[in-house]
Amino acid sequence: MAQEHPNIGPSIWAVSDGRAGNAAQVRAITQALSETRRWIQIAHIAGHGHRTEPVTLSPRAPWTWLPGINWPARMYALPAIERAQLTAPWPNVWIAAGRRSAPYTAAIRQSSGGETFTVQILDPKSDPAAFDLVIVPAHDTLTGPNVIRTTGSPSHFSEDAIEEAGQLFADLADVRGQSAIVILGGDSKTHTFSQSAAARLEAQFEALSRLGWRLRITTSRRTPVAVIARMRAMADRVGASFWSGAEDGPNPYLGWLLYCDVAVVTEDSANMLSDAAWHGLPVHIARLSGRAAKFDRLHQSLIDQGCARWFEGTLNRWQYEPLREAGRVADAIIQRLLEKSPQPEMPAIETGKTAAPDWL
Repeated sequence: MAQEHPNIGPSIWAVSDGRAGNAAQVRAITQALSETRRWIQIAHIAGHGHRTEPVTLSPRAPWTWLPGINWPARMYALPAIERAQLTAPWPNVWIAAGRRSAPYTAAIRQSSGGETFTVQILDPKSDPAAFDLVIVPAHDTLTGPNVIRTTGSPSHFSEDAIEEAGQLFADLADVRGQSAIVILGGDSKTHTFSQSAAARLEAQFEALSRLGWRLRITTSRRTPVAVIARMRAMADRVGASFWSGAEDGPNPYLGWLLYCDVAVVTEDSANMLSDAAWHGLPVHIARLSGRAAKFDRLHQSLIDQGCARWFEGTLNRWQYEPLREAGRVADAIIQRLLEKSPQPEMPAIETGKTAAPDWL
């Protein structure tokens, strides 16, 4: 149920098609927008109908066979329980990711009479003019006056999450200097984590361990079971840390990002590469089997930005400005919200000093 929360800032609906990578990008921008230093700028906007839980939309065939946002009777593409979520009061801000959520982003903009500021992440495969703001990675080709192109994905880690992970894994702070987080992806439409790729990486990781590198290896949902078993056995041999699920204890992903000196990340995930770049870690891109033109452009954009280099079996350190694209997108959203709803003037008090506005 939508909750009524007037006078505490704009309401936000975080929407995705259920894919983990898409939901992560929505969450990143929502968290960046909600940081106190940003939120205070728009706290005067009275929000209604805020949803504290993410909204997942999973439209069905035959609608999903059709391109674009002009699906006939598009609400009936959704299961009844999801369709029931899309009722007024509409939010001030709708942030969605994934092509299958795009028809509903456009619909809410129309149903709200343009009052809901709609943000669509990733190429909607339709006219960007149907949305207020479209966020696409620079390795896509979409352009337009309301299109923001990002280097990689808009990753973000909240201050609370960083503090919690920093405390939970504080013991790692004493063993920095030659530590590397290894983030392993897996099979996708464009890449395969083949046994030949696994054998090559296994040999390279063993060699790095012999040189004194402390490896902290984590896998993803897409990592093949055979690769997980192979890498776990290698980690046991060389004394590396390894995590692939709850059976290995609390997820150390953020702690390892905080307390490692460099990163090795497989080439198949824009989100994982961008997570490491958000922390300013020197990112070494590890090749798998397969390729795609858009990933070639992604890798080159990260290299051109100074965030990444190809992994050839050795690790190097270098510095660059951390990649904070979710914050840049959040700032653009705030700018547009303030154009529609300027901050009220702060009344002066008798001493000539400035008083806090009424809405604080």
